[in-house]
Formats: sequence, C-alpha cells, structure tokens
Amino acid sequence: MSQIIASVSGVRGITGDSLTPQNIIKFTTAFAIYCRKHSKSNKIAVGRDGRLHGELISDIVVSTLSMAGFQVINTGVVPTPTLQIATEDLKCAGGIEITASHNPQIWNGLKFLNSDGTFPDAHQIKEITNIAETGEQEFVKVTKILKPINDFLWIDKHIQKVLNHKLINIKKIKSARFKVVVDAVNSAASVIAPKLLHKLGCKVIELYCDGSGIFPHTPEPLPKNLKLLCKSVVKHKADMGIAIDPDSDRLVFITEKGLPFVEENTIVAFVKNVIKNSRARTKNITVNLSTTRAVEDIACRYGGKVFRSPVGEINVVKEMQKNKSIAGGEGSGGVILPDVHYGRDAIIGIGVLLQEFADSGLKLSDYKKTIPCYFILKTKIENVVNADLLFEKIYKKYKPEMCRITTTDGLKLDFAGHWIHLRKSNTEPIVRIIIEAKSKEHAEKIQEEFLGEVEKYI
Repeated sequence: MSQIIASVSGVRGITGDSLTPQNIIKFTTAFAIYCRKHSKSNKIAVGRDGRLHGELISDIVVSTLSMAGFQVINTGVVPTPTLQIATEDLKCAGGIEITASHNPQIWNGLKFLNSDGTFPDAHQIKEITNIAETGEQEFVKVTKILKPINDFLWIDKHIQKVLNHKLINIKKIKSARFKVVVDAVNSAASVIAPKLLHKLGCKVIELYCDGSGIFPHTPEPLPKNLKLLCKSVVKHKADMGIAIDPDSDRLVFITEKGLPFVEENTIVAFVKNVIKNSRARTKNITVNLSTTRAVEDIACRYGGKVFRSPVGEINVVKEMQKNKSIAGGEGSGGVILPDVHYGRDAIIGIGVLLQEFADSGLKLSDYKKTIPCYFILKTKIENVVNADLLFEKIYKKYKPEMCRITTTDGLKLDFAGHWIHLRKSNTEPIVRIIIEAKSKEHAEKIQEEFLGEVEKYI
C-alpha cells in the first residue's frame, strides 16, 4: 500500500489505496478540530475538482464536517482559487478542496484552507497531521448537526471579480477578437474558463471541457501532454491555446503556431502587465526559487524588485505579505494577484494575460520574442535514501566565491550565467533538479555534468 503524502499542498494519496474512507475521515476530523481551535466561525466551505470519484470523497468530507458540528457550504465542482475566494468572502473557519491538482487520475486528496483562503504553512500542516495521528475526535450530538448548504454561484462570482478588476479593459480585449482553444482536462475549469472567455469577446473552441472528470491525457500542463492542443490551435487557425490543470491553479499558453509559449513565461507576461500598470511606489514581486530569472529582468525594466521564496504556494504568499508584493507566483504557470486573493489563480491569469496580449497588438509567437529568453531543464531523481545528505555533500563542494548559495528550500546554486536548484518535492517522494541557462545547449551541458556529479554522491 502506498503512503499518504502530507505537505503544504495538503494531503494526497491513491484513491482506494492510501486514500481510504478511514484516512479521509481521519484528516477531515483533524482539520475540523484545527478550525475549532483557530476560528470562531462554524462554517467550512467544501469544493472539488472534476476528477472521477471526487463526489464520493466529497460526501465523506461533508458528512464528517457536519457531524463535527460545522455548517458546510458545499460549492460543488469549482477551481481551488474559486474555493479560496468563497472561504474568505463567506468568513468561514476554513475550506477543503478535494483535489490532487496535476497528479494523474488515480490520485486525489484534500487541500486545506485557512479562514483567509490561504493554505496552511508547514507548521500548521504539522499541527493538523499531529491531530490526525493521535486519532482525536470531537463530534456533536445529533441535535447539533447542521444540514449542509449548497451554494453553486461562486463560479459566476469569481468571473465577476476578474471582469471588475482595474487591470482588465473588457472593450480592449473584445476588440482583439481572440480565437482560443481551451483544454481544461474535463475538470474544474470546464465551465469557468469558456464562460470567462466568452464574456471577454473570444471565439472559444472547447477541446476538453465536458466536465466528465475523465482526463484525456496526463493532466500536468507540460508540452509533452499538450500535443493535441497544439495541433488543434493550428487546425482551427486560433490565436492561442490555453491549458489549465485539474484544479485550475496553473495556466499555460500555446502560440498561434501550435508551439509552447512556455509555462515559465506565464508568470513573466503576468508580472509585466501588473508592474507596468502599477502606480504603487514600491513595485515588489515575489516568485519561488525555481522560477525563471526573466522575472528579475522584467521587474528591473519597470523599476521593480524581486523577492524569492521556497517552492509552494503558501511560501510565496507569506513572502508576498511580508514585502507587500503587488504580484507573485511560480514558474509552473501559477500566478497570484493579491488584490483578488492570495492564491494561484488561472482564472485571473486568463484575464490579465489576454489584456497583456491585446495591449501588445502582437501575435503570441511575436510577443514571446519581446520577453527575456532563458531555457529551463527539469529532471528528477527517484529513490534517494537521504536527500539532506546529498545536499550537504554538494554544498561542501561549492564556495560562496563560486556562486550564491541558498539553503531555504533544498539547495540552490546561482552562477553568473545559470542556476541549479535541487529540492525535495512537496507532492512526490523524489528530488527535483531544475537548471536554467541562456540556451538549451548550455542547459543540457550543465545538466549532463551535474547529474554525473550527483551520481557520485548517491
């Protein structure tokens, strides 16, 4: 049997294997106790992405929370960012999104939300998991059980927040008359993404937006998984393709030529639009340690400053709050606009990036040429017995005069022309290695040499 994985991304497991009814009840009960300790509200919002069997898990979660004495607000199939907005706006004690994000079909999980709609940090997740492991329970008498309330209007409310945002000029976007192919992997964005695009005057070709929960391909929005989307953009002579992961916190574009815009460029174009239109005196931006240096280049161009955080949405959010960033996110396609909410949000991302593309007047492939060009290579090492020991050995080889060394999230080595980041995954039992350089050839050379070096230490 596989193990439940607990991290700042919540808890995840293989449905029917590690993610059993017993484990679902155990962690949901623990979260209910956690909410009771940290909030006076008796409401908890629950939503789910569109994947198969999510409703079965949702029924268990809702029943457990109800028996723990909470008023459950059931939002149905909604993106994680939509549930984050609902949790905050409804002044709930917390929220639970039933999702395994970009993981394959057999996975599912619980993403926990604090009362402000943000994810628990590592310390708070530890508190929840500790409660779960003790088997502590706090259920109420039958007379205290409250009937769940269905509230299925949050998709429309989320769309309205995008349309009302000061960065969005609906008339300007409509005048561009974009034709867009959308791949929502038949999950949570199946309704909200096409609906928003129609309201922005786009002609929409729905590729995988039936909401069936059946993933037509591996759901992580990487180029190797988006080949049919690329072909569809060319076939329909569309201006772009849009890919969104199952719970809608990652956003990726395809150019009119059917080629990847590159997931890292989502945050680059997003930051460019926010920072150039900002009237703030301090134009701070926060991204994680694994995000492209192009963000620094863009920020510098418009008088901004970039801060770096460990990987993980809540880590980016906490650093954003600390330095009062006007925008942030992660290079995996996750963008955060704090005056909408503190969370990665593909939906506000669609609005802001369509605005950026409309303002430019360029085709996507030409727009791509206007932003700094880097090349990122990502690989992973499985079955590393002691990742910390590996990091320690590599750390000892390099000296501060050779590169800037950061140890807040694994080990990052920043050289003049490239960087290397090693870190333990938040969601899988692996070590990730991310390398960025100015060209593919340079990145590949560095990767080959560095992996050979790593092999000696394993």
